[in-house]
Amino acid sequence: MGERNRETQGIIFSLRQQGEQNRIVTVLTPDQGIINCMLYGGPKSRLRSLVQPFNIGSLYLYTDNIKKSTKISDFDAKKIHMSLRENLYKSWAATLASEIVLKTKCAGDSKSAFILLSALLDGIDAVSEEEARLGMLRFLWRYLGLLGIQPDVRECISCGTSLLAKEHHVYFMENQNGFACADCFSYSAERLQNESAMFSLDIHGLTYLAAINELTPGKVRELILPAESAYKLKRFLYHLIEKSCGTRLETLESGAGIL
Repeated sequence: MGERNRETQGIIFSLRQQGEQNRIVTVLTPDQGIINCMLYGGPKSRLRSLVQPFNIGSLYLYTDNIKKSTKISDFDAKKIHMSLRENLYKSWAATLASEIVLKTKCAGDSKSAFILLSALLDGIDAVSEEEARLGMLRFLWRYLGLLGIQPDVRECISCGTSLLAKEHHVYFMENQNGFACADCFSYSAERLQNESAMFSLDIHGLTYLAAINELTPGKVRELILPAESAYKLKRFLYHLIEKSCGTRLETLESGAGIL
């Protein structure tokens, strides 16, 4: 058969104008990953008012397999996320997360990527901007885990000693994708070659990353992270996620003063 109707869950990523009345909609689905669909209708269309960036809900699609085209028949927007349109930081954070998912092709796991992004959008929509900034750090760390490149925060990459038992800084070793204690870092060849580009975390930032992996989301949200520790952690995670994408992230460049 050349035609079929189906229902799926979707997160609206973006809309691009197609002709005078129509739009191409980029959507993240848990079963098919990232897809592009046609949205027909003028500015006063009810459907057009519902299909907006970062809305989440049930997507009803009509596919013509002969013409190789898919259109949105209906969209039941279950989560609108109004604060993402009203708060500048939240809007940019959601855009950054979407760009990461797009450029990594859902990390090869569209279902898990959908769950992580849904949780982020729901989470930052419900909290203050300050709390949303921490929520973004948690998303980045979890997404690095989904990509399979999350470095170990518990043991020194060189000597194997516990990093969480020490009160001083640890240093990220780029060529080994791991952290080194201060003693091992002092003698590392990587330090001598590229010291200016090193990323260091204090015990607060390192403990926070470990907690994200080991505690429930509710418990992690209760943790307090000092501002300086959060800043260092943000710089490190931005670097690592951008490296994993293999290219510069446009949102990070454009929103440098906001993110």
